[in-house]
Amino acid sequence: MKIDGIDKIIIKRLVKDARTPVLSIAREVGISGAAIHQRLRKLEKSELIDGYKMIINPKSLGYTTTAFVGVFLDSSSQYSSAIKRLKDIPEVVESHYTTGNYAIFIKILCKNNEDLMHLLNKDIQNIKGVSRTETFISLDQQIDRQINI
Repeated sequence: MKIDGIDKIIIKRLVKDARTPVLSIAREVGISGAAIHQRLRKLEKSELIDGYKMIINPKSLGYTTTAFVGVFLDSSSQYSSAIKRLKDIPEVVESHYTTGNYAIFIKILCKNNEDLMHLLNKDIQNIKGVSRTETFISLDQQIDRQINI
């Protein structure tokens, strides 16, 4: 999809703060608010804009442990059923089907290391088809951004 300089400004402002008023962006680029809305609809229709969301700070809810877990499966045929079970675990916030050693790579948020250990031992490792897991605890996240336009 082709985007021009005005589209780039609109996107950059809304990625920085999705609550930026349309009229504020319109004044910045020198076009009407209606024109900004039309451009946003065009960008949404093209699927360049995938949606708008509020981001919750998990630490404010007591989730202080972030872990990445590589999940080994007995067989790739068990992928769908394993994913179905992982979707039932609220602490699993991301899941990726990967190449390499792991069939599935997941991101987990837990209140603490004890909760993580319980989740791994009682929930994830008891999923039919999961042969073992390998866990990496995140000590700090330095980068969290959208792709640059």
